[in-house]
Amino acid sequence: MAQLLILTSAVNSEVLPALGLLSHRTRQIPAEPASLITAPSCDLILVDARQDLASAKSLCKILNTTGVNVPLMLILTEGGLTAVSADWGVDDVILETAGPAEVDARIRLVVGRQALDKTSNKIHASGVVIDEASYSAKVHGRPLDLTFKEFELLRFLATHPSRVFTREQLLSEVWGYDYFGGTRTVDVHVRRLRAKLGDLESLIGTVRNVGYRFNVYDDDAERLAQPVSS
Repeated sequence: MAQLLILTSAVNSEVLPALGLLSHRTRQIPAEPASLITAPSCDLILVDARQDLASAKSLCKILNTTGVNVPLMLILTEGGLTAVSADWGVDDVILETAGPAEVDARIRLVVGRQALDKTSNKIHASGVVIDEASYSAKVHGRPLDLTFKEFELLRFLATHPSRVFTREQLLSEVWGYDYFGGTRTVDVHVRRLRAKLGDLESLIGTVRNVGYRFNVYDDDAERLAQPVSS
């Protein structure tokens, strides 16, 4: 049995009727960014996209930008299926007319995949997902084109959030004791990594006269308010 959160503009109506025949616990809140501040914890977020696709897409992007750590599922009419694409950042879609067996199966699958991700070699941190098994990283679902050392630097910092490392320590941990290059190498890789992170560049923070750290933010507004030092 999962805890479900439904974001909808039709709070007083049944968004997905089949849920009434299942044992999952559900709660509906307005499909507005302000409602997310006090939203209860849940295993899955269902976004009602039956009537306003544009608003639903914007809400999904906000949820992904703020680093939501539970799966997203869209509730759609059949006509709305053609509008959905990968850039929505959702994990699954379901028609409002789906029967209880299908609804239950989709919920179990998407929640189960999330549970497997948490026990796999994936690091989730502030909107970044790092897959150690495939040496790949994504920002809100967007793949990052990283070199081997850029990946290793990001992985190392993300696995030690908020901890400050000197350039010498990073050289030792990422490049190895036998590396004879100077600390300037670290600065160059940090600069390139920030450029590839785009809007999330401030995740790699500079501690002046000390070194670098991986910043962790409670929400996206806090991240955007932070300056990036060279």
